[in-house]
Amino acid sequence: MVDLTQYVWIAWLILILIAVIIELLTLEFTFLMIAFGSVAGLGANLLGWEWWVQFLVAAAVSVLLLLTIRPVMLRYLRRGADPALSNIAALHGMSGRVVSPVADTTGLVKLANGETWTARLAPESAQRLIDTGASVRVVLVDGATVVIVPLERDSA
Repeated sequence: MVDLTQYVWIAWLILILIAVIIELLTLEFTFLMIAFGSVAGLGANLLGWEWWVQFLVAAAVSVLLLLTIRPVMLRYLRRGADPALSNIAALHGMSGRVVSPVADTTGLVKLANGETWTARLAPESAQRLIDTGASVRVVLVDGATVVIVPLERDSA
């Protein structure tokens, strides 16, 4: 009868290859740490240790790397990231001018970034209609519609 435990090194190589491929697709360093743990398991195999010890070594090294090295690598990777908000997050709190009168369900607003959006009044707004040219502020983005509230007029 063939002893399959003598071929465990092949399983370690396959696991390393799969983890590296997944890491190249995700770029989050999780599978890279698993690949390094698998290398440790392969090393345990080459030292002649039992298969279950190899598994424990691989798991311990992977967890240790995930908890220690991965956070440092992620911080280093993201340290030069642009802190500016973009997309929907950038619209929250943005000011604009009413292009077409805005009621509870309809209207158009031109935002400070130059985009024109369909708009509706926020339910907490005291007004039920905002006329053309009024200044407004975005409080929520709901699909392709911004929910707005009127800005208070300056007394100057």
